Amino acid sequence: MGSEMCIRDRPTMFIAELHHPMFDLFDMSCLRTGIMAGSLCPVELMKQVEEKMYMKVTSVYGLTEAAPGMTATRIDDPFDVRCNTVGRDFEHTEVKVIDPETGEECPTGVQGEMCNRGYNTMKGYYKNPQATAEVIDKNGFLHSGDLGVKDEDGNYRITGRIKDMIIRGGENIYPREIEEFLYQLEGVKDVQVAGIPSKKYGEAVGAFIIQHEGADLHESDVRDFCIGKISRYKIPKYIFFVKEFPMTGSGKIQKFKLKDLGLQLCKEQGIEII
Repeated sequence: MGSEMCIRDRPTMFIAELHHPMFDLFDMSCLRTGIMAGSLCPVELMKQVEEKMYMKVTSVYGLTEAAPGMTATRIDDPFDVRCNTVGRDFEHTEVKVIDPETGEECPTGVQGEMCNRGYNTMKGYYKNPQATAEVIDKNGFLHSGDLGVKDEDGNYRITGRIKDMIIRGGENIYPREIEEFLYQLEGVKDVQVAGIPSKKYGEAVGAFIIQHEGADLHESDVRDFCIGKISRYKIPKYIFFVKEFPMTGSGKIQKFKLKDLGLQLCKEQGIEII
């Protein structure tokens, strides 16, 4: 009787495995479960992993300050739940979606900041009470900095990070929504969206795309794919085709560096910042 295996890794590592040149030479039938954690997982990636690597994928959401996590999907959850949400809170813990401006809990279906209280919440940062007070409120809830929504079944969906939100001429734009959309464009291997400083609007949408080997996408292909399918103000103003994203040693994308990378690429390519 053969053994069954589980893989736990970041989405970027699953992408690397799927597109490894020797991928088709390996027998994946012994794989049973895949756990994606560390960063948000594109829906299309999860579908590919289940189809090509023969495993049921679950997601764990959380942060180092709330280990081992705040929420998780269960292996027996329907595919739609495992694919489109990060599941329910852990037993004996509390997760709330809190309005960053009022401090009140958001109603079901309303976006707010993901917050956690329980045995999994850290005591505080070592010898740094000021930093601790900035993330743990008077009620003991840890503020994650992530935006999310709770549905009627008690499952949470992460919609982005407060710091990553793009404000274009007064419109709030959440990169994850655009990333999920562009991931469906044939030829796109991976994509990240970030705000690029704009003289006119404050910020403009910038898309950083890694193409599949052999793909030959152009900026016009990306814009044509967007027109009529997403709101006009969400269509990327700047489109960059890159070989890699700035990443940490553990494979986590350093999104905060994309803004400077965008400005650098605009300068190199002679693109005027409007």
